Amino acid sequence: MDAALITAIASLVAAPVTAAAAIYGQRGANRAAREGSAAVIYNDLTRHLTHERDKAETDEAAAEARASAAEARASAAEARSSVADAESSRLRAENDRLRALIAQLGGQPP
Repeated sequence: MDAALITAIASLVAAPVTAAAAIYGQRGANRAAREGSAAVIYNDLTRHLTHERDKAETDEAAAEARASAAEARASAAEARSSVADAESSRLRAENDRLRALIAQLGGQPP
């Protein structure tokens, strides 16, 4: 066999092997692209969900702060009402004492 014949046979064998390698390589590249795109989508989704969670936590903290402020206002109003009730009771007792004193002195209480 001469060198030209061996080279021709080698080229005939190498061509299908090269084509098979190119097809397999392209499949690998396609798979890598799909997996890479899935990773990008996953990262984007994770970032979006993390942002929503952080926003929900912030909104919840703000709602709790508003609820605490409302409770504080209600407690203050209740305290003012208790003070007013105590003052009213004190004034009624003072009024009754003064009427009794007027009656004791012989006057006619109003």
